[in-house]
Amino acid sequence: MSTTPLPGIGVQYDLTTREQRHLSVIAHRDGARTVNVYRTDDPDACAQSLRLTEPETASLIDALAPSHHSPNLLSTTDLGLVAERIELSSTSHWNGRVLGDTRMRTETGASIVAVLRRAQAIPSPAPDFRLAGGDILIVIGTREGVEAAAAILGRE
Repeated sequence: MSTTPLPGIGVQYDLTTREQRHLSVIAHRDGARTVNVYRTDDPDACAQSLRLTEPETASLIDALAPSHHSPNLLSTTDLGLVAERIELSSTSHWNGRVLGDTRMRTETGASIVAVLRRAQAIPSPAPDFRLAGGDILIVIGTREGVEAAAAILGRE
């Protein structure tokens, strides 16, 4: 992959596939993307160009990136950690209980780093934080740890 700055426009990324197809993506400064596919008989002649809005680009990234297999997955790193949203149901065993009772970090190695409740974000909730149905917990850990955390939090 090669990168070419396009002053006033954005950045162009060029890729040649293993089948010798030339593709480029122009990342526009406004968040839009243009995907270009070049002709096989003339790799400098564009056969098709498709302009995507920022939300369309995000949807395409989700479809292409294998790490985005879960709609709740927030990110992955080279360290093997993932961050995922886990919603606490109103029928959960933990509804109305304090976070420390879950023994989440001890049992799974995963950490609850924030709770989203209605329009409010609670970063770094303490062990005495009371959970409520509808809370969305941001959990970080290994894939296995986050899956174990989801199983614990899904307990009814």
